[in-house]
Amino acid sequence: MSGYYLIIGIVFIVSLLVQNRLKSKFAHYSKVYLRNGLSGKEVAEKMLRDNGIHDVQVISVPGQLTDHYNPLDKTVNLSEEVYMQRNAAAAAVAAHECGHAVQHAVGYSMLNLRSKMVPMVNISSRLLQFVLLAGIMVMASSGNKTLLAIGVALFAVTTLFAFVTLPVEYDASARALKWLKASGTVTSEEYSGAEDSLKWAARTYVVAALGSLAQLIYFASMLSGRRD
Repeated sequence: MSGYYLIIGIVFIVSLLVQNRLKSKFAHYSKVYLRNGLSGKEVAEKMLRDNGIHDVQVISVPGQLTDHYNPLDKTVNLSEEVYMQRNAAAAAVAAHECGHAVQHAVGYSMLNLRSKMVPMVNISSRLLQFVLLAGIMVMASSGNKTLLAIGVALFAVTTLFAFVTLPVEYDASARALKWLKASGTVTSEEYSGAEDSLKWAARTYVVAALGSLAQLIYFASMLSGRRD
């Protein structure tokens, strides 16, 4: 299992570096205050209006990095800081989450696919660790690989979900940045801050997807006997 622990270690270190860089970027751009004085809530509401969306509510939720769009109740959920603050970082996050609302409104195919995968991913995530561990133990004791194969299949579902998430997140950021520029909501300096913030946020999803793929390949190699 040393190969697996090596993969986990590398993914953890890279993820930590990207997360720290992201936090640094957001801290920096949180000091770039919007000249128009709009809060994250007001930026979100303006983007929704400009895109003809009038049935989505912008609300505040507790915690940090808890920002998300909920397609079930049509709410843009902004963390307390993003909801209230009036800076480039808050504008970037608010616009990004509204990008998901726009995707929902226009029927963006990858968002629809991601939403359909959620129930299956929830089940896979709950069973994954138990089935993989049991599968490895059964294979080691009897040579039977059936349970491990099921575990690998479950892992494949979560990995596929991670990769489907990538275009959804990048597209939401692209929609956000396009609107921020076209609407004149931010100045060129504020736009650069928003763009840089979203770029680093997107990289966290890339690291997660690649990490999941690396682990999947490792467990799949166990089925063919090509592991250390």
